[in-house]
Amino acid sequence: MHLEVNGILVAAHELKAPLALMRQLALSLDPADPALTKQYQKRLIDVSERSLKQINDLTKVARLEDGLFEMEPVAVRGVVEEVSSELTKLFDANSRRLDLKFTNRQRLAVANRDLLSSIIYNFCTNAIKYSDAETASRLIVKDYRDKIRIAVRDFGPALPSAVYEKLKADSLDSPVDISFRPDSSGLGLYISSQFAKFMHARLGAVRHRDGTSFFVDLPISCQGTLFV
Repeated sequence: MHLEVNGILVAAHELKAPLALMRQLALSLDPADPALTKQYQKRLIDVSERSLKQINDLTKVARLEDGLFEMEPVAVRGVVEEVSSELTKLFDANSRRLDLKFTNRQRLAVANRDLLSSIIYNFCTNAIKYSDAETASRLIVKDYRDKIRIAVRDFGPALPSAVYEKLKADSLDSPVDISFRPDSSGLGLYISSQFAKFMHARLGAVRHRDGTSFFVDLPISCQGTLFV
């Protein structure tokens, strides 16, 4: 029960933060300064869209067993490029860069396109907070053993051992507070872990001396082996 209550508190805190920012931006609007008003309006739209996406994802977690999310062969590169394109404006607005690298020979994974897209999106929006012009975030797709691995590399503080061990044991069953990474989304990581578990994929992390790589390993579609 304690873990469940703590997870609810973490989720509530994360969902409250963008609302507080939107309130601050709304109060700062000044009709006498059209340029600043336009800038703040754009930020309001960006923040609200990301918040709505996270709330929609949280709703999907509660409905994973309702038969709404079919598994099928998914062209991984297409999903990655689609998410990358969607996030281009966000990275540009923050003077950040997301580098893509594809080395995978296997092209199709067994997944749900919508859920996979959300996992990649969550990885990337976390990474943008821990990069700068010199340390671009990296989105990598490669073959890993008998899986297709999608990984996002950032340059933030070390991932706490407790969170790392939960990911390793596939036991991240509630939103977590990532204390060493105050700007990270423990809620987003929880959502991604639930989506991965539903797709029979593995969510994990690799700790580096100067950051972390979050990854999801996807089962290869047998249909894809026909085209290798």
